[in-house]
Amino acid sequence: MIKHIFYFLFILIISGCSYSFTGASIPADMRTVAIPVFDDISGYTEAGLREILTNSLIQKFIQDNSLQVVDKKYSDTILEGIITALRDEPFVITGNEQVNSRRIVIQVKVKFIDQRTKRQIWEKNFSQYSDYAVDVGLAAKQQAIQKAIDNLTEDILIATVSDW
Repeated sequence: MIKHIFYFLFILIISGCSYSFTGASIPADMRTVAIPVFDDISGYTEAGLREILTNSLIQKFIQDNSLQVVDKKYSDTILEGIITALRDEPFVITGNEQVNSRRIVIQVKVKFIDQRTKRQIWEKNFSQYSDYAVDVGLAAKQQAIQKAIDNLTEDILIATVSDW
């Protein structure tokens, strides 16, 4: 018996299949989720922020495979989100008052709704950050924004599939 289990795990690893154990607590009748583009009321003018965050969240759900991402009219559930804040603030200041490092902070408010019953399952605020060196340039800032988004979308995924 143990030999068969090891063989199965070996085949799984070799074939590159991914399987997620995070979705074990999702009710069986919830199979799909819609994720419309998040609204942005942050007042920060970061081009494409709404789309980048939404697409990153969709990719997290696709990779996790707990809920299938579908169009809103076909979904069992929906994740609606609003970007409430994006701040780019000094983080490390040297003795001569020079800013060495900055911190990107992104905050979102997300609702998870059961489409079939029109019942809100939860509403939560999420916040993540990432730091970047000032002297590196604009690419470092963009990487910090992407890292904060990656952490946010991971938090949202975990809250959706595990917090039951």
